[in-house]
Amino acid sequence: MWGATASHALTADEAKAIAIGEADARIEALTKAVIAGDDKTAAFIKALSEDAVKSSGDKVFVIQDGKGFDPVTGAEVALPADAEDVISNNRMRGELDTALAGLKLFSKDDKLRAEAVAILQKDADESKLPLIEKALATEQNPAIKAQLELVRAAALLASSDKAKRLDAARVLTSSRSPATKTLLLERIAAETEPDVKAALAASLREVDAGLAWGDRFGAIFSGISLGSILLLVALGLAITYGLMGVINMAHGELMMIGAYATYVVQGLFRQYAPGAFDWYLVAAVPVSFAAAAAMGAILERGVIRFLYGRPLETLLATWGISLMLMQLVRSVFGAQNVGVENPSWMSGGVVVMGNLQLPWNRIIIIGFAFAVLLGMGFLISRTRLGLFVRGVTQNRPIASCMGVNTARVDTYAFALGSGIAGLAGCALSQIGNVGPDLGQAYIVDSFMVVVLGGVGQLAGTVYAALGLGILNKFIEGWAGAVLAKIAVLVLIVVFIQKRPQGLFAVKGRSAEA
Repeated sequence: MWGATASHALTADEAKAIAIGEADARIEALTKAVIAGDDKTAAFIKALSEDAVKSSGDKVFVIQDGKGFDPVTGAEVALPADAEDVISNNRMRGELDTALAGLKLFSKDDKLRAEAVAILQKDADESKLPLIEKALATEQNPAIKAQLELVRAAALLASSDKAKRLDAARVLTSSRSPATKTLLLERIAAETEPDVKAALAASLREVDAGLAWGDRFGAIFSGISLGSILLLVALGLAITYGLMGVINMAHGELMMIGAYATYVVQGLFRQYAPGAFDWYLVAAVPVSFAAAAAMGAILERGVIRFLYGRPLETLLATWGISLMLMQLVRSVFGAQNVGVENPSWMSGGVVVMGNLQLPWNRIIIIGFAFAVLLGMGFLISRTRLGLFVRGVTQNRPIASCMGVNTARVDTYAFALGSGIAGLAGCALSQIGNVGPDLGQAYIVDSFMVVVLGGVGQLAGTVYAALGLGILNKFIEGWAGAVLAKIAVLVLIVVFIQKRPQGLFAVKGRSAEA
């Protein structure tokens, strides 16, 4: 049976008043019904918001699975042939959404109540006061209760009582919501009392100051997020270019291969293991590394090993390879971008301030980037392979005399750098579209990170990536994205002119013959 039993039952007159008539009368009836707050009213309002209500004469029907139900009793009834859809304009739809949020104020779930308060805060007016007062009387969570107090104050700003408006203006000084700022600006324009207007202006200054801190923290987080992505991209180059001296213009396409490997794993999970879809990304991480590493090993064995010590030829060859890889992907997957979904555990975010929410996908990618950094640092500095890589890159003839298979080490090192590029592609797939041109957006920035940090220096790569990310986001907020790119490039050129070895110079002694 449609609906649910409740202590206060929805009446036929209430259902009719909410569904039929002029918008003002419907909204007034809706407000009264929400204050009563019963299960059948909630179900009926939800049906209205989903356009699942029809009317015939003075009767209304809820439609479910093509059948008609009485909104009062929940019993199935015959649907008249002349029944017409109940139409709700944009204003009414907004009120229905607000009403549904208001009913959630009495949920047992703290998260649902907090979401309801956030929705009400955007549409607070004096007509919502009875509902807000009722929620305040029953709310036990201190944080939610504090937010409800702010919503109540916002609703009182339109009160005819001057004292209430003054009190509301003082309460709202602690708000950190953009909706409060908008509301204060509207009330300042409409206010006629000088002292109330002054109180509203003072409250607006406090709210602006709080929002400014949210913007600053948001810019820092965005910079760290961008820096972590640049770090992931540049870590592979720190090996192939920084340690091996190979200018690999196909590095971005190795990232692209990692991203498409993630897309393929997603498709396999969706087809063969839909129940475990949320964990496809865990499987995609090693697959993306392996796919890019295998392609890197093929490139090194097939082309690059013949070009060591010839940077111009390496640059041209790898640039040609990048074009071939892009065309290969277009032929296999098409020229259009493909979508890679976030697992449910990467959706949503953490609300830190009223105007600052940190997305889970960005937070996890930052953690992932530093996990890859630690793993790579351990591999290079603490393992036998890392010892061989460092030995071969520092003095190839002596390493060969000591019995090291330098050709094999070159392949391993290049495959490692390529695999890390694949991991970067896997991470990038979670924050944007995956397409044939994915790598082109990051290749120049990643080379700048390696050069700025100091060729062959992992610590310099970290500082350069995070520094460039944060600097870019702060300049972007002030001058726009294009000018920010130009400004960062100019600053790097000036810095390299003054300090060609980068942030961290290679320490050691050399003797030239």
